[in-house]
Amino acid sequence: MAPPAPSVWNRVEALLDRVEKPAQYAGGERNQVLKDPRSVAVRVALAFPDTYAIGMSHLGLRVLYGILNERPDCWAERVFCPWSDMEAAMRASSVPLATLESHTPLAAFDLVGFSLSYELSNTNLLTMLDLGGIPLHRRDRAEGDPLVLAGGDGAASPEPMADFVDLFCIGDGEEALPALVDVYAECRRGGLSRRETLLEIVSRVPGWYAPEFYRPVFHGDGTMAAMEVLDPRAPDRVAEVHVASLEDAYYPVKPVIPYADCIHDRISLEVMRGCTQGCRFCQAGMIKRSQRLRSVDTLLRLARETYANTGYDEISLVSLSTADYPRLVELSGRLHEEFKGKRVNVSIPSLRVNETLKLVPGLVEGVRRSSLTIAPEVATDRLRKVINKDIRNEHLYSGIEEAYRRGWHAVKLYFMVGLPTETDEDVRAIVEMGTACSEVGRKAGVGPKQATISVSNFVPKPHTPFQWHPMPVAEELRRRGSLVRDLARGNRRLKVRIHDVERSLLEGVLSRGDRRVGAAVLGAWRRGARFDAWDERFKPAAWDEAFREAGVDPLWVNHRERSLTEWLPWDHVKGGVRRAYHVQEKLKADRGETTGFCMVDKCNRCGIDVKECGPAIKVFKNLPSRRAPQPV
Repeated sequence: MAPPAPSVWNRVEALLDRVEKPAQYAGGERNQVLKDPRSVAVRVALAFPDTYAIGMSHLGLRVLYGILNERPDCWAERVFCPWSDMEAAMRASSVPLATLESHTPLAAFDLVGFSLSYELSNTNLLTMLDLGGIPLHRRDRAEGDPLVLAGGDGAASPEPMADFVDLFCIGDGEEALPALVDVYAECRRGGLSRRETLLEIVSRVPGWYAPEFYRPVFHGDGTMAAMEVLDPRAPDRVAEVHVASLEDAYYPVKPVIPYADCIHDRISLEVMRGCTQGCRFCQAGMIKRSQRLRSVDTLLRLARETYANTGYDEISLVSLSTADYPRLVELSGRLHEEFKGKRVNVSIPSLRVNETLKLVPGLVEGVRRSSLTIAPEVATDRLRKVINKDIRNEHLYSGIEEAYRRGWHAVKLYFMVGLPTETDEDVRAIVEMGTACSEVGRKAGVGPKQATISVSNFVPKPHTPFQWHPMPVAEELRRRGSLVRDLARGNRRLKVRIHDVERSLLEGVLSRGDRRVGAAVLGAWRRGARFDAWDERFKPAAWDEAFREAGVDPLWVNHRERSLTEWLPWDHVKGGVRRAYHVQEKLKADRGETTGFCMVDKCNRCGIDVKECGPAIKVFKNLPSRRAPQPV
C-alpha cells in the first residue's frame, strides 16, 4: 500500500482570510470521523457539487458518510464545491481541492463519489474534478486515478455526464455503494487493471452503469437507434437497486454538526421512502418506488438517539409526501410528548393536499408560525386529471383555514405552467386559487392573509409518463408567467414569483439530452459556467455559445414530441416502473383519465413486485379511514 498523501491544510488555511465564510473549508466539526489512512483498504471522497451550506443539509450524504465509516476497512470523507472566490484563490496559489477530514487532495483517493441531486450542478462536478487534480474525461484517466462515481436523481439520466463519470449508481446508494467497495477492494488486492475493475463491478454488483462499455447508436435524423453494449459481461440494461425495507435501513444518528451556516440545521427524520400516488410529472415518485415505511417506534428511537448526539432544536419529518404517512397523527403526538420539555419543534415540510392537511397545523404546534407551504401544482379539476393529482379544493381551503385559526400568517403555494394540455383558463385559475386562499382568512375570523404564488416551468423528466412530451417554447412559457403576474397585479395580498425560463430550458436539455450534450457541458464550464442554479451565477450566454460549438440544438431536445417507439437516451437504465406503464399513463393523461392510489385501491401493475409493496399496503388498508392518517 502506498503511503498516504500529505495534508494540504497549511496551504488551504493560508487562503481563508481572502474568502467569504471561511469556516466551510476548515473541517474539524463535531462528529466528523477520523481514521488512520494506513488502517483502511479503501478511501472514499463523498463529493457534493454545491456549497457546504446545501451539501451538509443533504440526508443522502449523511447516510453514505455514516454507513461507509462504520466499516473498519473504509474511510469516507466529505468535500464540497468551493464558491467562486475560493476557487479563484485556489487556482492562483495552485492549491488542490481536498477533503475536510484529512485535507487530502481528491486525486489521492480510491473512489470519488458525487451526489447529483440536480442537473444544474453538473458544471460544479467538473470544477471539483479539475481542482482536485483528476482528469475531466474518463478516457484520460490513468491507472492511478480514482474511479469517479455519481448517484442521486441525476443519475437516472446519465448520458449528458457519461464522458466524465466512470460509474453511475442507479437507485439507492446505501444498497449499492458498500457492495461496490467490497468488489473494488478485492480487485485491488488482485492487481486488476482499471478496466477489469470496472467490468468486475458492473458484472457482479447490481445497479452500476459504466458508460465505457456502452456506445450510443444514432439514426440519420439524430434520434437514438440503440445503445450498443461493447462487452458481454456488461448488462444490456442496468436495473436499479433499492433498500427493500426502510424499517431496517441505516439511519445516521450521529451526523456531522456543521460549524458554518446551513440551509437545514436540524434532524431530518425520513419517515418513508417512495410515493405511489402516481403524479405523471414526478420523476422521484416513479424512480423511488416501492413505498417503504418506518414504524413510529423506530422513528421515536432514531429521534432520541440523534437528539442525544446533536442537540438540534427541530425535527423535520421528511419524505416525498409526509402528509401521506399513515401514522402521522400518532407520530406527531408522541414526538411532541417526548420533546416538548426539551423545546424541540416538529415540522412537516412536504405537504400534499388531502384530508390530512386540515390536521397539519395542529400536528406542528411547536414550530414558528410564519407561512404554510403547499404544492397544489395546478388549479383546475380538468388539469388535475391530466397530471393524476387527486386533490380537492375543499381540503386545501379547510387546511389553510385551520392554519390561520392557529396563528399562521401566510401561505405559499407552488404551481407549474407549461404542463401538457394546459390552457389560459388553467393559468388564470392559479391566481383565482391564490386569491381564495388569502380570503379564507375572513372565514377564519382573522381577515385576509398574505398568499405567495410561486410558479415554476414544467420540465419533462425521464422515467415519467410525460417523458415524451415537448416543453413549450421560451416565449410561451414567459407569456404564461406574465399572465399570472398581470392577473395578480393590484392585489396587495398576493405575491408572485416566476421561475427563470432560461434555467428551466437548460434543465430540460440536461435532463433529456444524450451523450452528445456532454461536449456542451464542458464548453459551458470552460466559459465560466458555475453554480447554474444560483441567480447571481447563471450565465445563459456561456451555454448558448457552448451548444453552438458542440452542435447541440436545445430547441430540438426540448420542444420535439418523441414517438412512443423511439429509443430514449435513458432506456438502457431500467427503473422499477415498466416503460409500458409510462406509455399507458401517458395515453390516460391524453384522455384525461386518472389512476387510483394503489396503496388503498387495486394494484396498478407498474412493474414493482407487489410483494415489495405488501407491508405498506397492509398499513394503509388497516386504517379506520383508508385515506387519512389516524391515531392508533
